[in-house]
Amino acid sequence: MNHLERHQDLDLGPDQQLVPSLNHDVGLDQDQDLESGQTYEHHLEQNFDHELDLGKNHDQEMGGEENYLNDEELAMDQKPNPEEQALILSGQNHELGLIESNGLVVSNHEELDGAVELAGEDGQEMGIDIGSDQEQLVLSLPPLVLQARALAVEPNYELSVGQEFTDAESCRRALRNTAIALHFELQTIKSDQTRFTARCASEGCPWRIHAAKLPGVPTFMIRTIGGDHTCRGISHLGHHQASVQWVASTVEQRLRENPNCKPKEILEEIHRAHGITLSYKQAWRGKERIMASLLGSFEEGYRLLPEYCSQIKRTNPGSIASVYGSPEDNSFQQLFISYQASIYGFLNACRPLIGLDRTYLKSKYLGTLLVATGFDGDDALFPLAFGVVDEENDDNWMWFLSELHGLLETNAENMPRLTILSDRRKGIIEGVEVNFPTAFHGFCLRHLSESFRKEFNNTVLVNLLWEAACALTVIEFESKILEIEEISREGGYWIRRIPPRLWATAYFEGTRFGHLTANADECFNSWVSEASGLPIVQMMESIRRQLMTWFNERREMSMQWTSILVPSAERRVGEAIDRAQTFNVLRANEAEFEVLSHEATHIVDIRNRCCLCRGWQLYGLPCAHAVAALLSCRQNVHRFTESCFTVAAYRKAYSQTIHPIPDKSLWKEVSNGDPSSEEAQQMAINPPKSLRPPGRPRKKRVRAEDQGRAKRVVHCSRCNQTGHFRTTCAAPI
Repeated sequence: MNHLERHQDLDLGPDQQLVPSLNHDVGLDQDQDLESGQTYEHHLEQNFDHELDLGKNHDQEMGGEENYLNDEELAMDQKPNPEEQALILSGQNHELGLIESNGLVVSNHEELDGAVELAGEDGQEMGIDIGSDQEQLVLSLPPLVLQARALAVEPNYELSVGQEFTDAESCRRALRNTAIALHFELQTIKSDQTRFTARCASEGCPWRIHAAKLPGVPTFMIRTIGGDHTCRGISHLGHHQASVQWVASTVEQRLRENPNCKPKEILEEIHRAHGITLSYKQAWRGKERIMASLLGSFEEGYRLLPEYCSQIKRTNPGSIASVYGSPEDNSFQQLFISYQASIYGFLNACRPLIGLDRTYLKSKYLGTLLVATGFDGDDALFPLAFGVVDEENDDNWMWFLSELHGLLETNAENMPRLTILSDRRKGIIEGVEVNFPTAFHGFCLRHLSESFRKEFNNTVLVNLLWEAACALTVIEFESKILEIEEISREGGYWIRRIPPRLWATAYFEGTRFGHLTANADECFNSWVSEASGLPIVQMMESIRRQLMTWFNERREMSMQWTSILVPSAERRVGEAIDRAQTFNVLRANEAEFEVLSHEATHIVDIRNRCCLCRGWQLYGLPCAHAVAALLSCRQNVHRFTESCFTVAAYRKAYSQTIHPIPDKSLWKEVSNGDPSSEEAQQMAINPPKSLRPPGRPRKKRVRAEDQGRAKRVVHCSRCNQTGHFRTTCAAPI
């Protein structure tokens, strides 16, 4: 692109601005958009009558001498007026800016004084020489770009007679926003489809407004505005016009950007922006209304469940997805989902260990999410199945365990002997006995210790309980229980009432692989908790997306591993090898060894993979004593670990894919010709009968087993008084 060179003598006053030599008739039509990327010469060509000759020098003498720039060359008929010397394009629609990257910036208020240096794209400097008798200006302008910049429009809350609105609702909305912005309240006198009349709610204030519908069109127009406000505005922190719909429209954009925005944050933003204090319920209902428009309503979620289950089975063949409604009114009762990728990975590569847990939902219709999880070789959670029920009770736990049993029995000819961990709920105990009669059932120690803490409120006792549960031998277990009894006889009696084979590692008959709790990890709980307030289909989709991401990330991560065992197992075996260096090993035969350590002597049988300390049997990895025996006979320690700890098994666990599901707007289109889909569309599921109570939800829900239970009266065995224990007794001896 050629550079435009202009040499011209100019009169520069102290208040004048330097602008390109456009004639005073040149203008930009406000309806014409100036697109960025067009060159400055292109716009000059549109506005000048004739193209400028490039490379010519023109001199203009001071004091009215002959002008050598003829009209034909520059199409300038007269000298510009002072107010036309600045090119200002910051009107209603456009603002002209010459970007800095092209070397020159011309703005509305830039002035030239003295000498100015302008740098072009090529780094060369352009000078302005001002002499006493004549001034010569040489500008070597690179291609300049015109930019159209949108200006922020402030909301206008002024009302005037003759102002029109598209319909009645727009009129009411504008009046409501004006009242909130100007801090006065409206009292509606008359409102229907053809007219709207209101006045200021402050007593004695004469302000009044009347709007009516124009004939033949839905347009409303303000007819009269009477009187001026004589009140001082509202004198309280709320506002009568700040309805739930207003809250929803105010925070809609924020919720679109951040759907996890909490009602408390909405309240803070409204108070900061409008000076209004609202109730938590208003903010919660406003958010609910917007989320319903973005994600669909809670009622729609239940109605879509049959089709959603059909889509899961279509996109993820081999998966199980079933929904059940009440026989009377078809209201929602139960939903069970398990993906084929999870089923395959659990049966072929995970430990035969299942934890049962639940999460209370925060949605409009409450409910409970039941979860069955396994554990992969690297000690990470491996979700197996999900169930959503209208409420947590014994019947629903029995149903969930029945579905879980059918899942495992259908997909495995020889189902492994499982170990199941759960809390002490009666429905779970009976469900495990009926559906998994051969499985080992252990209590979750976290639930057990929480009940123990509620009874005695003593941290020392709780810590001793955990140490007793982790003890590998009966002798270690009994010593910890004796310590509990020494501190609190009631505590010892309480814990001995529960059979230790259900919770203590030393007595447990199955293999827990060191897992004492059935609770999901913090990462799993965090994103399930975030999704628990969404409509049911959106919640299950959020869980599916997270599982899909987990499977892909862990699959790719395992491809980078070069060891035989997964990192956590490799680390524990390495620690055992370091400890084994200090042990003395005596060999009895090809399989039996006697390992001497500083603490005790242990017998190791490498044929049966057992050690007297029971660490090898309980954790599936050789303990330090077993490692010492294996190294003494030059055996590979990695060959004596459970197969689930190998990298090959880990890759197999995540080898299958959880596939995406199309958006609900495409379900009918992608399901054409699918008979199961047609049946799903015909069966509609209604919302459950349980509704969320009004007001702010409880931070912690009352456990089902604690409902209706009388509070236990504690008794001190030292002073024979009630209300405290022996350990906290303050009575004098």
